[in-house]
Amino acid sequence: MSRDYFSPRFDRTHLWQGWQRPNAQPERQIPYDVQLITLKLADAIPQSSQRAISHAIRDYPQAQRALQRRQQLEEVLQQGKGCCLLQHPLMAAELTDALELHNRKRYKLIAWCIMPNHAHILLEPTYSMPRIVQAWKTATTRWMLMHKEELQLPTPGRMLWMRDYWDRYIPDAREIPPAIRQVHNSPVAAGLCTQPAEWRWSSLSGKMN
Repeated sequence: MSRDYFSPRFDRTHLWQGWQRPNAQPERQIPYDVQLITLKLADAIPQSSQRAISHAIRDYPQAQRALQRRQQLEEVLQQGKGCCLLQHPLMAAELTDALELHNRKRYKLIAWCIMPNHAHILLEPTYSMPRIVQAWKTATTRWMLMHKEELQLPTPGRMLWMRDYWDRYIPDAREIPPAIRQVHNSPVAAGLCTQPAEWRWSSLSGKMN
């Protein structure tokens, strides 16, 4: 099934050719695959929860542990733990600006949703994904450090974001509409609203041009 989400016109020297993160193996070599990215605040999943999950899955077969761990971590993430700095309107607005800064330059934003302690971004990259994520983190961290005393922001500690990020390939165009619905439905699933359109900080709200 064909799709044409993004046809960039710029120097392709830095086009993404697979995973760039240390110890990660390239699952695909197609630079334009749509990806679902999840960014997490540094205290969104407490160490105590991570240890409890590691203990809970220890008896699972080795092949199932990674999936079980991911599912249980996602459940903890939805509980809204930590400082939930992204529920501050100005912090959420700053992340929105960071997402839109390189839209249609380094990637095409398809859908996004900012939750109190994490964010989901569905996009089609044409640049190194780790560099894209680092740009988001750098911009928002710099803003937080500049304004945390003035606004009395409840920061998560020395770091704003967890070092890693979650990503999932969506190579089949038929899977994109369900992924968009999943992103927009995140606040409903977390019990923060009853309808996706009620949530202020998402691409469904009309903030993204």
